[in-house]
Amino acid sequence: MPATKVHNGPSLALRDTAMALPDAVDISVDLPTQNEPVTSTRKKLVRRDDSNYSQKLRFVVQSLFVALNLWIGLQFYLWVRWAESGGQKLEVSRPAGVEGWLPIEGLMQLKYFLVTGRVPQVHAAGFFLFTSFLLISFVFRKSFCSWICPVGTVSEYLWKFGRFVFGRNFQLPRWADIPLRSLKYIVLSFFAYAVIGMSAASIAEFLNSPYALIVDVRMLNFFRYLSGTAAWVVFGLVIASIFVQNFWCRYLCPYGGFLGLAAMFSPAQITRSAGNCIECAKCAKACPSSLPVDKLVQIRSAECTGCLECVAICPAQDALAMSVPAGLRKRRTIPAWGMAAGIAILFLGIADYARVTGQWNMKVPKQVYLDLVPKASEQEHPIPGSQ
Repeated sequence: MPATKVHNGPSLALRDTAMALPDAVDISVDLPTQNEPVTSTRKKLVRRDDSNYSQKLRFVVQSLFVALNLWIGLQFYLWVRWAESGGQKLEVSRPAGVEGWLPIEGLMQLKYFLVTGRVPQVHAAGFFLFTSFLLISFVFRKSFCSWICPVGTVSEYLWKFGRFVFGRNFQLPRWADIPLRSLKYIVLSFFAYAVIGMSAASIAEFLNSPYALIVDVRMLNFFRYLSGTAAWVVFGLVIASIFVQNFWCRYLCPYGGFLGLAAMFSPAQITRSAGNCIECAKCAKACPSSLPVDKLVQIRSAECTGCLECVAICPAQDALAMSVPAGLRKRRTIPAWGMAAGIAILFLGIADYARVTGQWNMKVPKQVYLDLVPKASEQEHPIPGSQ
């Protein structure tokens, strides 16, 4: 009698599969029971217990410097009008603070001082202001751009206006953003190359020329008698700044580029605590320079302006701060009021030193200005011979 074939079905197939697996393989999965909670890898937020005031304080500082520059600009305009009238109009004193708007001359004066050890006699206030801005950027990152510079302030509130009106700002793609950032360094390298190639005697010759004496007047006249082409360029920059955050500062400003290079050696850095960070990426989204704050432990980029926008938006306790070294593997937080006070001390301290030592105002006879200012457009740029 033939044997009956028995089909065990799926159970036999499972047994054969299990026997075929090597003993070292563990295919079991521990599933939580009905009453066992499922743990999450997301960090628990320990919300900060302080109200951040950095942006309100920065707005106050920005407003004070804008007001100061408007006052200096008005006084300088009235002084120019007095000189253009041959001394017939109301006489006001020339504000030396206007020399802070001459950064290229400040770079020349800095080289002259480093080579000779003497403060230039022409536009010395510009030298002291340039030095204070350089020190501020070294100690507190590139905070000159985000706390002091009126152009930086206008640029910031243009993109904030654009975000308010259109609901967003636009970021250029990386293939365009990186090359455009290099433009300010290319312009800076051109000026740096020219200044480095000048001897101290050549710099002194240039600074004492009639052109250099009234270069600030020529700067004012550029905006007083703005050409059609220049007006369209300014209009284009304004429109671009509405849609792209800090367009001028980010891509074109050589002054900011120079201060950014100095800031790379700053002991102060935005520091992220990986243990306290909840990786929400709000800091990176808030950064006007589009830096990956949420991915780095310390921000050393020359693009960081020390604006503290990232610190202000961070919801986690002790996750993000501007800090300085305080011993081996330790850092100490710089509060916003500390930055504001430090900026004020460096700015006012250096300017007051120049005033007390009698180096703030130029000792130029009035008649020289009465002769030169009305003919400012006729002065040609000198080409001093190198020695």
